Amino acid sequence: MLSLPSTPSSISKKEYDVFLSFRGEDTRKNFTDHLYEALTRRGIVTFRDDPKLEAGEEIAPELFKAIQQSWCSIIVFSKTYAFSSWCLEELAEIVKQKKDKEHKVFPIFYNVDPSDLRKQKGKVEEAFAKHQERYKEDREKIQRWGNALREVANIKGWHLNNRHESEFIEDIVKKISAKLCQTYPVVPDELVGISLHLEELYSKIDIGEDDVRIIGICEMGGIGKTTLARIAYTQMSPHFEGKTFLADVREVSDKCGLVFLQKQLLSQILLDEYFNFFNVHEGNTIISRRLSSKKVLVVLDDVDNLQHLKCLVGKRDWFGLGSRIIVTTRDEHLLQSYRVDDMYKPTTLNPNDALRLFNLKAFGSDTTLKDDFIELSKHIVHYAGGLPLALEVLGSFLCGRDVAQWRSAIERLKRNSNKEILDRLRISFDGLEESEKNIFLDIACFFNGEEKDFIMKVLDGCEFFSNIGIDVLIKKSLIKVDEHKHLWMHHLIQEMGRKIVREKSVNEPGKRCRLWEEKDVHHVLTKNTVTEIIEGMIIDNKRESSKILNLSVNAFSKMTTLRLLRVLCLSNCDDLKYLSNELRLLDWTGYPLRSLPSSFQPDNLVVLLLPYSHIEQLWKGNRPLYKLKIINLKESQNLIKTPDFTTAPNLEVLIMEGCTRLVDVHPSLGVLKRLKLLNLRECRSLRSLPAKIGMESLETLILSGCSNFARFPDIDGKMEHLKTLHLSGCCKVEYLPENLQQAEFLEELDLSETAIKEPPSFISQLKNLKILSFSGCKGPSKLKRNLLSLFKVSQRGRMNSIALMLPSLSGLSSLRKLTLRDCSLGEGDIPGAISCLSSLTNLDLSGNNFNTIPGSLTRLSRLEYLTLSNCGLFNIGGDIPSDISGLSSLRFLGLSSNNFTSIAASLTRLSNLQRLGVSNCSELESLPVLLARMTSICEFKKRV
Repeated sequence: MLSLPSTPSSISKKEYDVFLSFRGEDTRKNFTDHLYEALTRRGIVTFRDDPKLEAGEEIAPELFKAIQQSWCSIIVFSKTYAFSSWCLEELAEIVKQKKDKEHKVFPIFYNVDPSDLRKQKGKVEEAFAKHQERYKEDREKIQRWGNALREVANIKGWHLNNRHESEFIEDIVKKISAKLCQTYPVVPDELVGISLHLEELYSKIDIGEDDVRIIGICEMGGIGKTTLARIAYTQMSPHFEGKTFLADVREVSDKCGLVFLQKQLLSQILLDEYFNFFNVHEGNTIISRRLSSKKVLVVLDDVDNLQHLKCLVGKRDWFGLGSRIIVTTRDEHLLQSYRVDDMYKPTTLNPNDALRLFNLKAFGSDTTLKDDFIELSKHIVHYAGGLPLALEVLGSFLCGRDVAQWRSAIERLKRNSNKEILDRLRISFDGLEESEKNIFLDIACFFNGEEKDFIMKVLDGCEFFSNIGIDVLIKKSLIKVDEHKHLWMHHLIQEMGRKIVREKSVNEPGKRCRLWEEKDVHHVLTKNTVTEIIEGMIIDNKRESSKILNLSVNAFSKMTTLRLLRVLCLSNCDDLKYLSNELRLLDWTGYPLRSLPSSFQPDNLVVLLLPYSHIEQLWKGNRPLYKLKIINLKESQNLIKTPDFTTAPNLEVLIMEGCTRLVDVHPSLGVLKRLKLLNLRECRSLRSLPAKIGMESLETLILSGCSNFARFPDIDGKMEHLKTLHLSGCCKVEYLPENLQQAEFLEELDLSETAIKEPPSFISQLKNLKILSFSGCKGPSKLKRNLLSLFKVSQRGRMNSIALMLPSLSGLSSLRKLTLRDCSLGEGDIPGAISCLSSLTNLDLSGNNFNTIPGSLTRLSRLEYLTLSNCGLFNIGGDIPSDISGLSSLRFLGLSSNNFTSIAASLTRLSNLQRLGVSNCSELESLPVLLARMTSICEFKKRV
């Protein structure tokens, strides 16, 4: 953890919080006097000079000392401030302390314009003229004063601006009070990485406000919550009338009870008083009555029960205005239940700070002292994963030991993590319900880093109530969800969970409920020590990844309660007689047999993953599949038959990508009401789907590369969830059914390299379409005629193909990406009406026939990426559209594989252009000089 100094005296003290610099005759008896009183009432120790000190010409030594012994200075710039040599000498010393000692400076512009101070105009100019006359022999002093004045005048300060002085002063005091907490010292050698945490915590505590505020500090064990709270407590306590830090609330409450803690709270705040009560209700009453008018600071450390909060801090009106309560806990839900005002979550240390902290503990210095230890230190730091607790424990343990002992300790850590660390982390686990413990152990042993939705499906199949269970684990800081919705846990927390499993049977892995380590799995399979206790197993062979693992016929016969099985290595077996009917997850990459065992009853199966398998059909006949949600048979090239899906009404994902021998699918596929993803990519033998499909939950349908697929099925009912439809490479598909328009929320449509003869008339109705591709669509002239009628304009000259599809795009206001590669488009085929695509950011016209950049594109003001590669462009030198600057958002222009010899300088009018692609432009001789501002030019080589 972030270490706390052993005694308060180890924190260096300053005599004053604030030094007040002001011109006495301007503000002493009004503004400055009121400000001083307000600061003092807040408990801010403020130095204000005695009028008697001003009797002499030279500044009194007491003032220099006071500045040096203050954390910050408030400078009240009044109209005649600059006339005082005394004030300017103070100011110069303040600036010196600011530079040398990080002394904080806060200027107040009291009816003064800071620009007059910076530029030394008006009264300031007059004052300096007098100083120059008086100190004509000491120009250096005048220069020093002027520099100091300019520097402080450049600092953002407070302006009176005709405000009421009382309101103005109150605002200043609040902000100074809050700032002071950040200026108090910590011990840098011990508290590595603490500063940023304190700054963020103080922004939430906001000590300058008068409300009663409760702030939670929540994260996993060992991350430094207690240390952070204690440092904040030490720094802030001078600003409160009373204070208490109740350490180890969870442990003390268990041993001594809540009444003991209530008495401790009262005794620390109301010093020298004795409290004699015997139940929490009396304690509640006394706390609320005695403290309701006091501004207090209360820290409750390591809280794990809502009763702790109810009995110790109760309601906000138990405490006086301005009070602050800080609660440290591992349980975020506890804080939410209590409705705290804000919450702060500390993070692990970055690698540099982690190494510094470790070095301090191992070597007594923030750098590694001996070369022999550098790599070993980095190894330990990586193992600790930025957790301060682990860095401290391991650093202290290795302190004073030699290199051989370090290496031995590291090898031991690979097998058995440090007990002290894991015991501290286990506290959170011990407070879980049984189902939550099972969820935690399954994630620790099998699922760390996997998708939350996938894990929840499997665990729900185990009846672990994963929705609430996972939320509990997240709130107790045992697991996290990343931005990609993957669940993960710190590897030391994972190791803690795995240690709990190992402890069930230290010497015989076959008697453990979960197995994941290669050596343990190899032991139980080869020694035949398998027992019915095993619920989950990962079989892998990372040490010899190219070696095939041979499994016996009865490898799983004794595993009658096996819920989770993952086989991740190359494997082989002549036959398999048994798989547990309790399986929820069967994940076997390269499954070596033609079918699953005939005795296997998949009643409980939730996820079936058999990619790259030798499966021809999963099983013969109907099987109860009511819990099944995911089937993945990707690249199972022997698959010739799909199961009857009638008994799998809850199936959500079906992946049969690359099943090249699959000709047909079972008709029941079309009525899977809950199916969300159907991926049949590269099923090159597939001829059809059911004539009608009513998959009302379907979101993604992928048929790309199904070269024998000839007819897209009719839609039975609405498919309002369909967002992605890929038909690229379905070269026999000639049309789409008109009722596909019911898929009104479609966002991505790929019709590349199809045989579509008529444009889908409903395309313009797909208001949510974002990505559309027609690449390689070179259909017959009938296509042009139909599209021409849609566009309702006269096309002059040659008849082309896909050009006339563009009219039907006029309603696609959401379209962001349009791909029309290799569509035989030519000059004049891109109509000006393309500007109706108001959201278009990416346009690919590669492989068509243009002489120059089509002028109709210049109206696409949001276009960021334009690709015209391999279009036969030869006139880029001078015939650039005059309004090319209309492409004001363009960042990338791809012109590769064209025949032009030069590029017009007018391209420099594309103000946001960053990249120009001109690779394989063999005729290109030079580039305009102004294009040099771009971040990259792709592979340009001057023609020889």
